[in-house]
Amino acid sequence: MPEAKTRKAVARDKRQGKSASTQAGEYVREEIEHVREGKHGARSTKQAIAIGLSKARRAGVKVPAGKTASKATRKKAAQDEKASRHPRKTSATRSHATTRALKKEGHSAASHAAVSRQAKASAKKRTSASKSTAAKKAARTKGAAGRSAAAKKAARTRKARA
Repeated sequence: MPEAKTRKAVARDKRQGKSASTQAGEYVREEIEHVREGKHGARSTKQAIAIGLSKARRAGVKVPAGKTASKATRKKAAQDEKASRHPRKTSATRSHATTRALKKEGHSAASHAAVSRQAKASAKKRTSASKSTAAKKAARTKGAAGRSAAAKKAARTRKARA
C-alpha cells in the first residue's frame, strides 16, 4: 500500500499537469526508499523500479509499458491497470510470501551508485531525437519565468567554465 505522503505528491503532480512518468516516479522513489531503509530488499535496481511502476499502475497512474518491453512485462502492466479499475482485497497469504521473498534480497540495489549506474545505462539507450523532443517539451511547458531562470543558470555555467 503506497504511503499517504506519496499519494499526496502524485495528486499534486497530476493537478499540475505533469506527465504520467513523473507521477509514477514518486512511487519508484518510495520503493527505492523502502529498500534503503531495510523494509525489504531487491535483487536489482530494475526490480525496485518495476515494483514502483506496478504500484503506480495499481494506484491509477496511466503508465504504459515501454516500447521495447517484453510480452510478460506488457501482460503485467495490463494486469496492474485492470487491478486499478477493479480493486479487490489483497491476498494476505500472497502478500506475506512476496514480502518474505523480498526480505531475503540485498539492499545494495538501492545504493546511490547502483541507481546512478541504472540511470546512466537507461539514458545511454535514448536516441538524440527522443532527447531533443523531451528538451523541446520542457522548454514549452517551463513558462517564461522558468525559461529566464534556466537561461541565467546556463550563462553562469558557461562563465564558470570559461
